[in-house]
Amino acid sequence: MEQKHKENKELIVIFTQTGFIVDYEIVPKKNLSEENQKKQEEWYTRFSKDKYKALWELGFSKQDDWMSQSISFLNFLANKLIMKISRQPDIEFTREEAELSLDYDELDEIKSMIPFSIGTEFINNEWISFIFEKIADIYRKEISGYKGTVKDFLMERNNNINVVGRVYFHLVENKDENYPFAFLATYSTENKDAGVHKAKHVPLKNALLEYKDDKEKLLQLMSTISKAADKSEFISQLMESGELFSPLKFTKKEAYTILKEIPIYEEAGIMCRIPNWWRKKSNSLRLSVHIGEKEPSKIGMDALLSFEPEILLGEEKISKEELKKLLLESEGLTLIKGKWVEIDKNKLSQVLEAYEKADSLSKEEGLTISEAMRMELNPEEGLGINEEYVDLQVSNGAWLKKVRETMIKPEIIKEVKPSEDFHATLRPYQNTGFSWLSYMQKLGFGACLADDMGLGKTVQIIAFLEKVRVTKGGKALLIIPASLIGNWEKEIERFAPLMPIVVIHGKEAVANLEEESAFLYITTYGMAARLDELKNRFWDILILDEAQAIKNPGTKQTKTIKKIKAKTRIAMTGTPIENRLSDLWSLFDFLDPGLLGNAKEFTKFTKGISENKTNYAKLRNIVNPFILRRLKTDKRVIADLPEKIEIKEYASLSRKQIVLYNKLVKDIEAKLKTTEGIERKGLVLGSIIKFKQICNHPDQYLGLSEYKADYSGKFQQLKDICENIYEKRERVLVFTQFREMTEPIADFLEKIFGREGLVLHGGTSVKNRSKMVERFNGEEYIPFMVLSLKAGGVGLNLTAANHVIHFDRWWNPAVENQATDRAFRIGQTKNVMVHKFITKGTIEEKIDSMIEEKQKLASDIIGSSGENWITELDNKSLMELFRLGGEK
Repeated sequence: MEQKHKENKELIVIFTQTGFIVDYEIVPKKNLSEENQKKQEEWYTRFSKDKYKALWELGFSKQDDWMSQSISFLNFLANKLIMKISRQPDIEFTREEAELSLDYDELDEIKSMIPFSIGTEFINNEWISFIFEKIADIYRKEISGYKGTVKDFLMERNNNINVVGRVYFHLVENKDENYPFAFLATYSTENKDAGVHKAKHVPLKNALLEYKDDKEKLLQLMSTISKAADKSEFISQLMESGELFSPLKFTKKEAYTILKEIPIYEEAGIMCRIPNWWRKKSNSLRLSVHIGEKEPSKIGMDALLSFEPEILLGEEKISKEELKKLLLESEGLTLIKGKWVEIDKNKLSQVLEAYEKADSLSKEEGLTISEAMRMELNPEEGLGINEEYVDLQVSNGAWLKKVRETMIKPEIIKEVKPSEDFHATLRPYQNTGFSWLSYMQKLGFGACLADDMGLGKTVQIIAFLEKVRVTKGGKALLIIPASLIGNWEKEIERFAPLMPIVVIHGKEAVANLEEESAFLYITTYGMAARLDELKNRFWDILILDEAQAIKNPGTKQTKTIKKIKAKTRIAMTGTPIENRLSDLWSLFDFLDPGLLGNAKEFTKFTKGISENKTNYAKLRNIVNPFILRRLKTDKRVIADLPEKIEIKEYASLSRKQIVLYNKLVKDIEAKLKTTEGIERKGLVLGSIIKFKQICNHPDQYLGLSEYKADYSGKFQQLKDICENIYEKRERVLVFTQFREMTEPIADFLEKIFGREGLVLHGGTSVKNRSKMVERFNGEEYIPFMVLSLKAGGVGLNLTAANHVIHFDRWWNPAVENQATDRAFRIGQTKNVMVHKFITKGTIEEKIDSMIEEKQKLASDIIGSSGENWITELDNKSLMELFRLGGEK
């Protein structure tokens, strides 16, 4: 489907448990050039046809402006494979049989580059290895049918690829005081005795014998050395003297020359095997800042921590005086405490200067927690350090280390028991979440509860609030989308019936705010942006549900909410908060102001990510302790979950719905007085249908075709749920018992998902049904299917769906379960969430309560008679059922 705002679209990756999806996302203020738009469209088409082949091809492209951070990550991963192929000197022998797996260091390097994007929580060693193997399979398939060399194969796709030759340079340490290093040049040649395509490494002098009758092959082998000799006087001399063909002893000066020239040799196509301490810089000098050894005197982000700088060589501490002595030595390699260290006077001077700054700072009043974490994120700002010259390591002292470990692993928190007035048994992972919230409050830190949809964030928050109410008291403010008011009221009534609450919404908002007897004040984002009175109070607790509502730092709503003063701040969200870095900053600017610096500082940091993608890992290391996110797929969670997660979603009637509903109640009440028998039965059954229509949307009841979302609480509820579903590119089935509702629902969902879905009802032919099922379960992203309950309730296998929504209720559990089972089948690998829409205060809520209270009634009577049992109620009972809750 054609999407609007073409220039604002960005091609992104949604990472999933089993792979990834490439899709567009609308990005405000993202204006791509026409050329970059075309590139996006071209790659979108490629990924749509064959995503792993497209990924293999993407690896041959250099990083480009059109690439989002998530596309750049895939590009890096695919390029890693291509580089691995190009860096194997025996690749011409092994071809498709080459060993192409990743070692732990390579996996760690890739993980350090993971961007802040949707679904990155799924990326682990297994995920990376799986994707890597998928791309490797494309290479194996293509090279097996290619007649030329691997070098030609790669260079046809990108002629800038530097394919290595077969020559190796080896440098190792030697136990000779005068010649502490040994050097050997080797080359790889086919091992004909191995019986398979394997290579063996032999000294370079063997080439003179092997190719004595084939000068061309000898020149080809030596070509990489010739390239290196053009840029290296040292290698040129070794070649001219013939020493390069023999084992050599090197002085530390000669070894230093080799080590400094490694980039020249590798660029020429020579593989270099050198000591790990040089490659990993493990023997380099670095400044270590040790923060938070002891518990501070107060809590919160402004708590002052102890701060101790030290100079490290490897893992050993050296003194300032020892560093000054090193500065007196000549540049090159020197042996200190049994370790070879590079003497680079410029770098050593920078380390000394940074140490003296840090030492001076430590003698002052110390660092706050937010300053300490910002230093890790941006050492240049904190200590005026140039990271190019000074390797800064921020380490946590005993107290801070224990605190961070506890925040990241909440299972180790001493379990907090809910209040006796709390009427629910928390699942183990929910109790962990409740205990974590209590722990974060104790520390004075803002916290983000970001559990996956369906894991019970609301019940954990209610348990926390009830515990605070009973043990500490105070006043709490909860800000939520208007569509969730009914849900929260119902859940609090169910789990914490003694908690006094007041809803600040509508005409009575200001008056309700003055209600001093309440503990919890509930308001909406829209109301919070308008009510100055909220800012004039100091709240003990401030909670945001669906906290992505403040992701845009520039809006009036976000700015106003951030001005509300509170001791404890909590954000709730079921969508990935790591989607966009600016969103992340805005959230933490609310939770823990200063943790990520101000907007200008953070923007400067994020711009640097394009040059150094390991900064993603730095940022993640800082924010992760403040976020608790569990997925339905987590091993620690899945054992506690039922096979199907069923949630009742309570929608509130709009004003228009209330007017129509009350009018219908009056009409029926008058007619019931004058009807009997079969006529009465028809009146009751017809009225039930009308009430359901009003609860769905006024236009269904009135026979209109506009279907404005604002006129229906259920449409608002559908929007909130489906926005979360779309964020992760999951799929949903929406069931309605009314065929005439299928198209309006589908039209509404099309706006949310930005593309068409599928509609299946009684008029859909058998042939088209099969095609729809195949499309919905296929590789193409089809976000939704709307089904009429009777037509879609049987005979379909729609296991691609993660969610099932019952838009209206059949009030027959057997029929609803049968429909749900279209998505939940044996062999289903996804968790299925079932959302049952109920309009608060209406016949829908009352009948649902009756079914829940009388399970025998549900199975014995409803199962056999549908809604006929309602006609047997007397007039008084009927009117109690029909009237809106609270109406007399």
